[in-house]
Amino acid sequence: MTAATHSTLFPQVPDTADAVLDGLDPEQREVATALHGPVCVLAGAGTGKTRAITHRIAYGVRAGILQPSSVLAVTFTNRAAGEMRGRLRQLGAGGVQARTFHSAALRQLQYFWPKAVGGSLPRLVDRKIQLVADAAAACRIRLDRGELRDVTGEIEWSKVTQTIPADYAAAAAKAGREAPRDPAEIAQIYSAYEDLKRDRAVIDFEDVLLLTVAVLQDRHDIAEQVRSQYQHFVVDEYQDVSPLQQRLLELWLGERDSLCVVGDASQTIYSFTGATPDHLLDFRTRHPGATVVKLVRDYRSSPQVVHLANGLLSQAHGRAAEHRLELISQRPAGAEPVYAEYTDEPAEAEGAARRIRDLIASGVPAAEIAILFRTNSQSETYEQALADAGVPYQLRGAERFFDRPEVRKAGSALRAAARFGGNDALLDDADDLPSQVRAVLSGEGWTTRPPAGSGAVRERWESLAALVNLAQDFATAKAGATLADLVAELDERANAQHAPTVQGVTLASLHSAKGLEWDVVFLVGVAEGMMPITYAKTDEQVEEERRLLYVGVTRAREYLFVSWALARSPGGRAGRRPSRFLDGLRPGSVATAGRSGGGGAGGIERGVRGGVATAVGRRSRTPARCRVCGRTLTDAGEMKLMRCEGCPSDMDEGLYERLREWRAVQAERSGQPAFCVFTDKTLMAIAETVPDDAGELARIPGVGVRKLNRFGADVLAICAGREVGEEHESD
Repeated sequence: MTAATHSTLFPQVPDTADAVLDGLDPEQREVATALHGPVCVLAGAGTGKTRAITHRIAYGVRAGILQPSSVLAVTFTNRAAGEMRGRLRQLGAGGVQARTFHSAALRQLQYFWPKAVGGSLPRLVDRKIQLVADAAAACRIRLDRGELRDVTGEIEWSKVTQTIPADYAAAAAKAGREAPRDPAEIAQIYSAYEDLKRDRAVIDFEDVLLLTVAVLQDRHDIAEQVRSQYQHFVVDEYQDVSPLQQRLLELWLGERDSLCVVGDASQTIYSFTGATPDHLLDFRTRHPGATVVKLVRDYRSSPQVVHLANGLLSQAHGRAAEHRLELISQRPAGAEPVYAEYTDEPAEAEGAARRIRDLIASGVPAAEIAILFRTNSQSETYEQALADAGVPYQLRGAERFFDRPEVRKAGSALRAAARFGGNDALLDDADDLPSQVRAVLSGEGWTTRPPAGSGAVRERWESLAALVNLAQDFATAKAGATLADLVAELDERANAQHAPTVQGVTLASLHSAKGLEWDVVFLVGVAEGMMPITYAKTDEQVEEERRLLYVGVTRAREYLFVSWALARSPGGRAGRRPSRFLDGLRPGSVATAGRSGGGGAGGIERGVRGGVATAVGRRSRTPARCRVCGRTLTDAGEMKLMRCEGCPSDMDEGLYERLREWRAVQAERSGQPAFCVFTDKTLMAIAETVPDDAGELARIPGVGVRKLNRFGADVLAICAGREVGEEHESD
């Protein structure tokens, strides 16, 4: 029997303690039987970590080594805690406490508060945002809705990192955080917020942990009472603990070392909330005698998906990368990941919708398909594409685009402008539909340049920017369209999104997809500027973006589709390029220089993207595969195109004709046949790729060093839409 991540709904409870171990692989069995002393489990994605730790607890209970009531298992979501409790019951280990950090702390705080402080515990506020708004008003600081969310996030970060208001500015600067307002103002609001809570006798979510820590630190008798009850601790997703949660865990433990932690530094994607993998990576330093077990057998994903996941991490650097795990798939061979390049974002969304419609028609349940993107603002294009294709969908972790408050408010403003715009001085200088929309939405917070940071202000701007872009596209498609026409179009789009959500395709951000898995995953928008996101500036931020993509890849069990668009809108400048994270992994690309190895490279050759000769001479040795359907290419002509002859082309026809005309002139000058300059297939590949620089042009099959040096400047000028000047003419 082999281990698996799935089980039947009602499995038979094992008869004996030894039967609990049946079906575990050797490493999982080692975890399950290591019941004494500190244990650190480094568990890669899909390796059955929950299975290993629940069987560990169940084996200890069933063997009489652990008392159920003495075990406390903590994780980070109610869903994960509920799943853990369910599995423990199925293994005959009912009575074990499996809770989130906050749930466990709140239970203790409610019980010990009368003894430690007196009276009843202050009321816990469900949402602190109104309190933050009141605190800002008390400071005479006006915050819009987006800023209010962001300042609230800064207060939460400060509390989980145990930063007091007076130290906020220095701590935020040290952590490299993009403050949504002046740090001094945030510190002032934070201080007023704490005062308001005291005045109103309420506590917030973070206070639950802070007060529990304070009680356990100040009252040794209470700390000993807690320790006498809980003598064995298990912590899941240990890479996500904050300094405050780590402090609480230390107080629970006392001087004991009966602790088992489970985590994967390569899945650290919440550092902006205060989470840090340092506690996981330093575990062996704090506990020199710890048993360390690595789970690397991946039972979730096919070998092809695992190969890509390993390849992503092989190019990473930084502390987490030094501890990466090389996964080994335990599943039968499957389909290669499919890489698809599209001319623009709507075409990318339509392409995904078409594939999904075909998959559902072939028998794949809609609920086993997911589209994952970097930001919630990307969802609207895919919502519309799926609705147009008649595919049901559901959103996870994000509001429907047209239900977002800023979109509803913007729609009202546009509707008012359409009715009464003739009397609005704001529109006097707006001659066309796009400029009218920009003028109206500038009053709602849209600006020509995006705000810094990655919080609610940025998301609000992206929603408004999506409407600005939609207006531009609408005006291009329908000459003479008015503001009233656009409002009608927006209403139609909103109505078209009322598709059934039951058994629908999941639309989710990469962050909200953590901990989930599907048979089929579409990773969309995997282009520079989105992955990594534009505001990821430091090496640490870029590496977290790489880990985010790794999490996305490892959500797929069988089929993985990776796509990007060369331009935002139809007819736009095709100036984008695929994400640097795919260099050396997708067919026809070479690895980016400067990445540390730290393990198996997944067959990736390390190239140097410097000079032209290097870009040509150090090609990836992986088989050439069609970037549309993923089939291995053997025909020379198809290899030049990097797609099957029968697969759809996204070629710029106009560019292709200009290249043919230029080639005819060059052939006549040199007295050679046209194909000696470039073959038709090479010109088609250039017209499909639209390279921005010599490095991109050099990677196109059929463009060698000699031809690049001779014709490269001309070709790049034509691709850029410029006239070939005399200085670019060939001899």
